[in-house]
Formats: sequence, structure tokens, C-alpha cells
Amino acid sequence: MKERVQKFGRFLSGMVMPNIGAFIAWGLIAAFFIPDGWFPNDTINGMVGPMLRFLLPILIGYTGGKAVGGQKGAVTGALATLGAIAATESTMFIGAMICGPLGGWCIKKFDKAMEGHIPAGFEMVVNNFSVGIIGAILAILSIYVIAPVCVTLTGWLGAGVQFLVDRSLLPLTAVLVEPAKVLFLNNAINHGVFTPIGTEQAMEMGKSILFMIESNPGPGLGLLLAYCVAGKGETRSSAGAAAVIQFVGGIHEIYFPYVLMNPIVILGPMIGNIVGIFTLSALGGGLAAAASPGSIIAEMLMTPRGGYLANIAGIGIAAVVSFLISVFLLKFFGKDASLEEAQAQVAASKAASKGQAVPAASSGASVSAKDVRKIVFACDAGMGSSAMGATMVRNKLKDAGITDIEVIHYPVGEIPGDCQIVVTHHELSGRAAQRAPQARIIPIKNFMGAPEYNTLVQELLDARKGGSAPAPAAAAEEKPAGEQPILLEKKNIILNCKPVSPEEAIKAVGRRMVESGYVEESYIQGMLDREASFSVAIGSHVAIPHGTEESRKAIKKTGLIVMTYPEGIQWGDELVRLVVGIASTGEDHLGILGKIVEVAETEEDTDKLVDTAGVDQLYKLLNGLE
Repeated sequence: MKERVQKFGRFLSGMVMPNIGAFIAWGLIAAFFIPDGWFPNDTINGMVGPMLRFLLPILIGYTGGKAVGGQKGAVTGALATLGAIAATESTMFIGAMICGPLGGWCIKKFDKAMEGHIPAGFEMVVNNFSVGIIGAILAILSIYVIAPVCVTLTGWLGAGVQFLVDRSLLPLTAVLVEPAKVLFLNNAINHGVFTPIGTEQAMEMGKSILFMIESNPGPGLGLLLAYCVAGKGETRSSAGAAAVIQFVGGIHEIYFPYVLMNPIVILGPMIGNIVGIFTLSALGGGLAAAASPGSIIAEMLMTPRGGYLANIAGIGIAAVVSFLISVFLLKFFGKDASLEEAQAQVAASKAASKGQAVPAASSGASVSAKDVRKIVFACDAGMGSSAMGATMVRNKLKDAGITDIEVIHYPVGEIPGDCQIVVTHHELSGRAAQRAPQARIIPIKNFMGAPEYNTLVQELLDARKGGSAPAPAAAAEEKPAGEQPILLEKKNIILNCKPVSPEEAIKAVGRRMVESGYVEESYIQGMLDREASFSVAIGSHVAIPHGTEESRKAIKKTGLIVMTYPEGIQWGDELVRLVVGIASTGEDHLGILGKIVEVAETEEDTDKLVDTAGVDQLYKLLNGLE
């Protein structure tokens, strides 16, 4: 149950959190330039309404659509959200949270249904028109179905909040909020519930107390100061610095280990927040927009004109009450406990709340080999080197009899959040770790024949020995050889090229791609930019020039170029004799890359291929015709 709640909460907050800067911008403009603000300005104030009605919901819809259906899903989700906006004067935050994921889901299902059925050269037409048609249909659906439902739902939620306010029951929300924070449900509650409702309240009344229920830094400050007084050993000496980080930096997670060491002390922040919310309600406190992070600085910046006394009182009283109760509980009920163990427990809870593997205290992310079900190979564009690396490991796992692990390739910026292991070029390992903090990162120097592959496969094999046999993964449906697309034409196999610089080799491949109608001229620069980031020489005397992720828009259709350099090219630290240029609109090229892996796995294999194979043999071999 907890996992399902966390997953749903992650999904809701995941649509708002990436756009919280826009909410803050709206709040600052409103606080400073509305008629009752610090510097009233009718012209600037003219942005407040459009930002709230159009910009923020569309951003949420765009983000929700992208989370489900990628870039196409993002555009479709934004279109669907616009329909909901057009149908009513109400703020469509809830509508955006429905329309965005719905748009992403629809385009994802459409793409799945069309997979393998789009004629070569029509990919861009189908992709663009599918987004336009599906987005238009969903926009109309939103006008007549989703918007009315959301208006009703928003009315119910608003009435519920007003019910609590009218009966002075709002402070009791702290009974749920404070324990939920320690379970890492804080973002789900704050940005998934309070921020959308609070933003609409702030538009009507200039402020909302809902923004301060979870973000109030007072309760956490009181708890940490209590440890400074009544804590023991390491906890006492570390609590002071933690208090500064929590109160000024707004990192509330820093006090969670102190709660877990002595769970009873949660009563301190809980009662402190209850009293704080009561004080804010009585004095008319609240913020103009969400404060993120929950720092005293952010709280003050979001405080509307005339609201400082109330907000400072709400924060201060919450801190004092939390401090007094926590000191009492620590003196009479406190136990000696390990801060390190509590921090590890927090790390595990945080990872679980994000649907991630449990990180190890010393290594950042640790994954049990027996639990690995998805391995991702990541490179800059996710088109060439990562695909070949994935193919090599996929084959090695198959040879080892391991059939329950999915091995896929992605651009480093799109690594999925459910993978356990990421294999990437060592120069990209930092980006990979940021994108997938839950995963174990395996940095490699080249994607062909990396020694880490055998080590990884052996590790996975050892972990499965002695256990129950895993269920085999569903075998991928392979097309008959006659149905395989011919992506490598004979005219694009150029043998016995004279040695040139890596840059000239890339340009030669690029010019051939342009002449063959695969790409626009600008793709060549994308290939050069990719090489400038890090080398496309992937080992085994092979280089695979291809563009960056940004340059993929210059691709007209999928095609490959093969050039051999018998004398070799000195490509950085690598010697390259086989150059394979790639332009791909989808996944059709993977078959040829897989064949290259088979015939050029080692330097000796590549040398033999370059020295002996003719055009006809390469044509048949790489197109899977023999």
C-alpha cells in the first residue's frame, strides 16, 4: 500500500516539481506588481492572469505527457490541456494532471500499434500528423468531458479546504503531514495537492496558507535545536549544522534521521506544526506562491505585502513548540542510537519513495545482482555506440543462459527510472548518475569489447547459481530475412579509402549521407559536434560517426554508410579501420549494428573483415542476407 501511495504521489509531484520555478516566477510577479503589491504596475500585472490560466497548466500538461510518452507525448498532452483551459475560466491544474498523461498514453499506444508498419521515408509525416490529429481529438474531448469533471472536482476540493478552515480544523492536517514527510511523501502532498489548490486560492485572495503547511521550516528547526540541547554524542554535535542547513537551505530531509533515531520525537514537529498552522490561520498568514525549497529565505520572498508578522509568528511559534516538546521527549524517552544507521535508513526510504533501488551508504547506489531485470546502455544520442554495446551484452547473457534481463539502449538524457544498471562511456558517467541516481553506473572506455562486459555477465551468472530458475523473457519477434529492410546499399560501401583525419572521415561519411538522401546538410555538423564531445571510436578498430540528439531532426530517413581504411586512421588513442556512419529515425538500423558486433567483436575480427571482404560480401553479411 505504501509503495502504491508513493508511486502515485511521485507521479503527481513529478508533473509540478519540474515547473516549480514557473510557479515561483508567477508568485514573485504577483507579490510585487499586483495593485496591492510592493510596486503596483498595471502592465506587469497583466502577466499574472495569463500565467495562471495558460502557462502553468500547459507546463504541467506538457511535463505529464512527456513523462508517459516522451517528446511527442509532451506536445499531445499540452494540446489536450489547452482544450480543458478553453472550456472554463477556472484554473485547470487538475485538468492538466489528467490531460497531460492521457495525451502521452494515447500517442504511446499509437506508436506501438504503428511500429513496423510505417513505410520508409514516411516516418516524419506519420509522427507529425499523429500528434496533430490525436492532440486535436483530445483537446475537443477535454472541452466537453474532462473540463466539466475537473471543475466539479476542484469545487469539491476547495469546499473541503474551506470546511477545514471554517471549523478551525486545518491545523490537524499536520498530524498527517509531518509523519508523511519522514516517509518521503512530502513532495506528493505539497506539490501534488497543496500547490494546485493553493495557487487558485492565491489568485483569488492574494495568498494561501496551504503553501505553508508542509514547507514551514519551524517544526524541523525546533527538533534539531532540541538535539543540540538534549542529544548525545555525534547527534548533539551534528545537529547545529543540520539546523542551519534545514532552516536556511530548506533541506527538510536533513532532520529525518533524527526522527528515525527516536521515532517518538515526531510528536515535537507534529504539535509544533499544528500550533504554527493555528497561528497562521488566526493572524491571516499565507504565501503568494509555493516556497520551494522550504527555506526561511523562500518563505520570506513569497510573503505578500503586509503578511510578514503573521508568517514569522507562524514559523517562530512552530519552532518554539517543537523545540520544547522534543527536548522533553529526548530527556525522558530518548535512546542512544546510531546517526549513521538512521541516515542509511533515510536513504533507503528516499530511494523507495522514488521507486529506486536502495542505495548503499558508501557507494551511492548498490544493486543486488540477483535482482537485476533491466540494464541500460547510454550514449549521447542513443543511436550507435550504446546500441552496439547493448547487443554485445545481450548476446553474452543469452550465451550464459540468462534470459530474464532486458538490455536496452537510450540517450543519456532519457535513461528510464526503473533500470538497475547503466553502462555508459566514462565521460558520460556523471550525467548518467544524475539521470539515474537509483542505478549502479558502470563506466567504460569503449563500447566494443569492454572487459567490464564479461565481469558483469559473470557477476549476474554467479548471483543466479543455486537459486530458482528465472522465468525466461519473452522472445522478441523476429522478421523473416526477406522482410528485413535493406538499409545498407551497395553504393554506400566504399572500400580501400586512403588514410585521413577523423574529422575528414566524418565529413566523407556525412557527404555520402546527404547525397543518398538520408540527412540534411546540417547533420554533418551534428556528427562533428558528437565527435567533439567524445570519440565515436568504440574499440575493435571500429568507429561509428553519428549526430547528437539535437541533430536528429535533420535525419530524413534511416540509412548507413560503410567505409574501410586498410591502412588505418589514428582516432585519438584508437586505431580505426572500419567506419560505419549512422542516420536513424527509429530502431531499424539495429540489425546491421548487431551484425557488426558479430563480425567485428575483436580487433582481429575487424582486421580480417577489412582485409578480405568485398562489396558483395559486406552487403550480404551486414544486411543479414547470409
